[in-house]
Amino acid sequence: MAALGARARSAMSSEPPPPSQPPTHQSSVGLLDTQQARDRSPSPLRGNVVPSPLPTRRTRTFSATVRASQGPVYKGVCKCFCRSKGHGFITPADGGPDIFLHISDVEGEYVPVEGDEVTYKMCSIPPKNEKLQAVEVVITHLAPGTKHETWSGHVVSS
Repeated sequence: MAALGARARSAMSSEPPPPSQPPTHQSSVGLLDTQQARDRSPSPLRGNVVPSPLPTRRTRTFSATVRASQGPVYKGVCKCFCRSKGHGFITPADGGPDIFLHISDVEGEYVPVEGDEVTYKMCSIPPKNEKLQAVEVVITHLAPGTKHETWSGHVVSS
């Protein structure tokens, strides 16, 4: 009788049952806890990182990278760039619509700012390949009178 009372008290406590106890209803019907389900999911969302729909240098196919590298070099001016968002736009020197710029495609030690003169190559943006993005972007002339930040966080004046 005392053993029965101990079992009843144990069942009412918030402590998990000892391993020798039969499985709970949730595990007996084959449900996984949320973390196990997330770990087994084929989803690319891991650790609250949202995948970019744009092909960065790390995810672009080899053939797309080769085509971009072999393409012509264009000149333009940085229209805007937001380091925290990881993208910006370039206004082409020869006119036309602004070109998307992803943070992973900026070469060199400085974060681009409005007015910086740049050179770049172009690559189409999947899945429809209707728009273009700048790749292999190099700042050729820092905008005068502006402060520039290096990728490591140091600020310099130009």
